[in-house]
Amino acid sequence: MVLEATVLVIDNSEWSRNGDYTPNRHQAQLDAVHYLFGVKTHDNPENTVGVIANAGDTPEVLVSLTGDFGVFLKGLHGLTIRGESHFDTSIQIAQLVLKHRANKYQKQRIIIFAASPISADEKSLVKLGKKLKKNSVSIDVINFGEHIANEQKLTAFIEAANNNDTSHLVTIPPGPHVLSEQIRASSIVGGGVGASESGGDGDFEFGVDPDIDPELAMALRMSMQEENERQRREAAAQTSSIGDGVVGNQQESGAAGAQAGTDMEEMDLDEDEQIRRAIQMSLMENGEDGGNDEGSGSHMRDDDLVASLIGSLPGVDPNDPAVQSALGSDSAKDKDGSRKKDKDESK
Repeated sequence: MVLEATVLVIDNSEWSRNGDYTPNRHQAQLDAVHYLFGVKTHDNPENTVGVIANAGDTPEVLVSLTGDFGVFLKGLHGLTIRGESHFDTSIQIAQLVLKHRANKYQKQRIIIFAASPISADEKSLVKLGKKLKKNSVSIDVINFGEHIANEQKLTAFIEAANNNDTSHLVTIPPGPHVLSEQIRASSIVGGGVGASESGGDGDFEFGVDPDIDPELAMALRMSMQEENERQRREAAAQTSSIGDGVVGNQQESGAAGAQAGTDMEEMDLDEDEQIRRAIQMSLMENGEDGGNDEGSGSHMRDDDLVASLIGSLPGVDPNDPAVQSALGSDSAKDKDGSRKKDKDESK
């Protein structure tokens, strides 16, 4: 946002009565001035705008630099069409108004309408342009009405005043178009050629000028903010669900990996060890099902069960010394455990 003080210079000469612009040159300028005031003050709340009428006996300052729209309207209320324009004199007065601006950090700009033939010669205009450039004053000229007669003078004037493309000349031929719309599409408010081709709406968010319809612009802005917030919440929820799914898959993969590791360990054992583990698992399952049975009858049932299980295993010989040794070791452990349990209970 550019911090700027701007003076708008209106051509209220007798030439502005012509109706070749809608509805006439004078009213077309007033509509454009209202539009430019809104653009400048909307661009930065600290911007100020003044208005000068350049026709009559001498140019007249209608509105001092202000950001108050009410003061602006009051100053334009008594504007009348009269006399001849004083193009160069009004620019010099506008420069003095800018020099006495309250905020010295504001950049200086003059926007002047030329709706009648310019009486000043080209040499004096070039000299005035160089003076504006020296004092860091940018100027925009809206050449309409007598645009053909003024084209050469104004081109030389802008070339002398231009500093890093800060000054512009906009020529608008007559037609059914609205003058303010042509200014909106011009380089004065940053539209350029692209904005002119698209109808001038490219300079505003959502294609709505907040100075013309502030309520619609605010409603569109709030709607866009709500839609962005909704999309953000949906994206966050989707990211969370994806994260939960990844954790679940990792847990399932870990469990499957652990089971596969156990199976691999069992495959690595030799045949005797596999038989020993099978017998131990059978004994543990039988103990859980049989409860707390005591005595030699329980041991006999266990021995019979083990013998039947070994006999049912394919490729296993029950009379193998290794199998008999394993059975003897397990039976001895069971007997020692039973005697220790009986001793503890007698105590």
